[in-house]
Amino acid sequence: MTTTATVRVTRTGRGSGQGRPWEIVIDGAVVGSLRSGDSLEVPVEPGHYVLRVRSMRYLASPECSVAPGEGQVVAFSCRARPQHPFIVQRSVIWLVASLVTHQSWIRLTPDEVDGPAGGVTEAAGSVTKPAGVITEEPAVKTAPRQPRAMPESNGEPVLTVNKLTKRFGHRTAFSEVSFEVFGGEVFGFLGPNGAGKTTTVRTLGTLIAPTSGSATVAGIPLSPENGVEIRQRISIMPEAPGLYLRLTVAENLEYFAGLYGLHHPETRITSALEAVNLGDRAGDLCGGLSKGLRQRVGLARTLLSDPAIMFLDEPTSGLDPVAAREVHDLVDGLRQRGVTIFLTTHRLDEAEKLCDRVAILNTTLRTIGRPADLRAQLFKGALMVETLKPLGDPDALFASLATVDSWRDVGAGTYELSVTDPRLAAPEVTRGLVGVGADVLSIRETQHSLEDVYLELIDEDVEARKS
Repeated sequence: MTTTATVRVTRTGRGSGQGRPWEIVIDGAVVGSLRSGDSLEVPVEPGHYVLRVRSMRYLASPECSVAPGEGQVVAFSCRARPQHPFIVQRSVIWLVASLVTHQSWIRLTPDEVDGPAGGVTEAAGSVTKPAGVITEEPAVKTAPRQPRAMPESNGEPVLTVNKLTKRFGHRTAFSEVSFEVFGGEVFGFLGPNGAGKTTTVRTLGTLIAPTSGSATVAGIPLSPENGVEIRQRISIMPEAPGLYLRLTVAENLEYFAGLYGLHHPETRITSALEAVNLGDRAGDLCGGLSKGLRQRVGLARTLLSDPAIMFLDEPTSGLDPVAAREVHDLVDGLRQRGVTIFLTTHRLDEAEKLCDRVAILNTTLRTIGRPADLRAQLFKGALMVETLKPLGDPDALFASLATVDSWRDVGAGTYELSVTDPRLAAPEVTRGLVGVGADVLSIRETQHSLEDVYLELIDEDVEARKS
């Protein structure tokens, strides 16, 4: 998606929360953060958006509606309002005042910009205001949009990992791992038990710190001081969704929306439930749902914050085939919407069906690529030939065919031929069999699965450890 408009926000002045980052929120989604003196440009498509600035202490500006046109830049300055002289800066009083009047503690005003200026409109109407005028009343949101937390359809990586390592004492969980994940793809992370998959997810999710190496998650460098900002851009769904079974589906999502700091989350909850086909189960107790339906609720929870990256750790573990297929359909639907998904799984058929690319980890990264490319790298082309009766002299026949590199007798008139290009070899093999009077039952290309690739690489590791 090509963006041709820009929203620019600059934080100026001093005041409350000086050392804390402030969030830029467009249509309810956090799209960036600012420290004092910073300026951030957010590329958007031309259209109508609701903008506000919110601090980490739940203090916020009034909402305003902006309507940048093609090639336009809408610029704003934000700063803390002067504190009321009768408010004593004590933690309890400050907290109460913040919660009661949280929409009046940050001032957000339009700036003059070079070039065409975007429209700043009243939130509840369509009257365009001149530059420098902004409504001071909380805005009434227009029709809900589904903005991305960052642009993800431009081919840029949303996750970059460079020689990342995690050790626990003398034990290495994973070592020197490097890869990139691009916006809108489903990236599979495969490996045996103890290979370091979940530890990698926990590290990238800022739950534990790496021992060495670096990473950039959703455009933010992985570091302790950036942990809060990274967690606002991602979501993690563990193998067990961790729902409160005595609460309804909607109550669970309302609770987690509060933890995410989402104000007025009703629209987000409705959209998330519709995305996982649970719109009619909002009032059901989670304790009465099947495991498959609970996994769907877990997926809905990960969608609440409109994450740039979703980390799904074994989302179909323990599910029956029907429930697993439903989760597969949901993941595929999220991919169609442009959501970036980092998927760890032991089910290789699942990875082959869902993933655009896969990485195979066994403490170190063994390989990475598209499943079809990995098969081509590890296995030569092969044809499986089946005849009604065993050939009289198969060695003489197959040795005379230029496209056949080698062959082996599988038994009962079945032969596996190693070839460079199955499409070129099949016609020549057919002519050769007919020439010696063989009754041909079938000639088919041997298809190696992602499981074959996985087992080949893991077996290499096992043999290396034995030597």
